[in-house]
Amino acid sequence: MTRAKDPIDPRGLIREAYRIDGISAPECRSIFFDWALGIPVDSNTDEMVRALLARYAGEPADHPMTETLKAALDKANAPRRRGGRAARARD
Repeated sequence: MTRAKDPIDPRGLIREAYRIDGISAPECRSIFFDWALGIPVDSNTDEMVRALLARYAGEPADHPMTETLKAALDKANAPRRRGGRAARARD
C-alpha cells in the first residue's frame, strides 16, 4: 500500500522534523530550505506555511520548526538604495 502524496509536505520533511528529538534551529532552517526547494514553483508558499502551522499547532510553541515556519511568514523589509552619486554630491 503506497501512501498518498501530501500536497503541503510532499516529501514529509516537515513531518520528520517534528519527530526528531532534540532537533536544533539550524537543522530546522536547513530542512525548511529543502522543503521550499521541493514544492512547485507556482505554489503559494505563505498559504502552505500557514497550513503547516495549523497542522502542527499541537506541538510546543517553542519547537524550532514552529519558530522556523513562523519566521518564514515574516516579510523582510524591501532593500533601500543607499549612497550613490546623489548622496556624495551633498557631502
